Amino acid sequence: MATSTLSIPALVRIKHGAIDRLGTYLARSGYRRIALLVSAGLLGGLEQRLGTGLEREGITVVRREDVDEASFERASALFAALPSGCDAVVGFGGGRALDVAKYVAFLAGLPYLAVPTSLSNDGFCSPQSSLTQGGHRRSLRATMPSGVIVDTDVCLQAPAPLWWSGVGDLVAKVTAITDWKLAFHARGTPVNDFAALLSDATVFQFMARPVKDLEGVRLLATALMLNGVAMEVAGSSRPASGSEHLLSHALDSVSARPRLHGLQVGVATYVVSRLQGQGTQRVASVLEATGFWQGIRADPFSRREWLDAVRLAPTLKEGFHTVLSSRDCVPEVADILKNDATLKDCFRD
Repeated sequence: MATSTLSIPALVRIKHGAIDRLGTYLARSGYRRIALLVSAGLLGGLEQRLGTGLEREGITVVRREDVDEASFERASALFAALPSGCDAVVGFGGGRALDVAKYVAFLAGLPYLAVPTSLSNDGFCSPQSSLTQGGHRRSLRATMPSGVIVDTDVCLQAPAPLWWSGVGDLVAKVTAITDWKLAFHARGTPVNDFAALLSDATVFQFMARPVKDLEGVRLLATALMLNGVAMEVAGSSRPASGSEHLLSHALDSVSARPRLHGLQVGVATYVVSRLQGQGTQRVASVLEATGFWQGIRADPFSRREWLDAVRLAPTLKEGFHTVLSSRDCVPEVADILKNDATLKDCFRD
């Protein structure tokens, strides 16, 4: 039987004060000369803390770049300018810096270490980079991180919408797995049972304790990371992404003001669970417990844009069967958005 080699993080630190010890982790792994890609405008003295730890261990930053644009063109230019003798690429900050750093490492064939300062989605440990190419958003194959370093205290201090976004991206795994199984029965799409089990197990650990404190951040970070690993195991995004993600991608196209990915995905997960006829109460309760609905009601979505997104979503990914492919869901969603008690004040006309 043919076997494949999985790329998964060998170094994982999800703990208080992890940023201060990044130099120690790099030195232990033999990475002495690094490229450091940092989110532009990173606040709170975080880079100074990281730099102090690097200096203490004698780690040399051979190139440092601010990243404010997550594009294929920017990543390609950084790859071309990468100095020789670089041991690893470190992404530090938010999603844009991490996606660009991940792709630069992929192009260069170098180890990549992810150091997120918030947990807004599972992209910090996934086998893709979300980049624009020619102005259009694409998910490009990239390298999995060889190391994931999450400072739980730093992520706890991140703005509340980023926390809600991470929770929204995590609960999506409930509907994504159901869509995957629907695709098996409708189209014969293979299901990797281990990847599905890994995705399920990590979600339920957080759902059992959906609290925003250091332990809650540890559970959320661990779950999002292992969902990235599940995608690597499956060789596709299926363990973590279904019709709820298609709806979010469609909203990015039709909305006058797209929101954070995980905020869109979280609401879409609830709506899709209604269409699938299962998991609704579980999804609703964790979103309620984490303050997610409170954040959505403070800035409601457009009902018209969501219905436009429901029409567009099934056409976005050829051969990707979901509940949205099984029937015309627009009338059902229109009724859900208008009459569902949980969604009260989450939408405006």
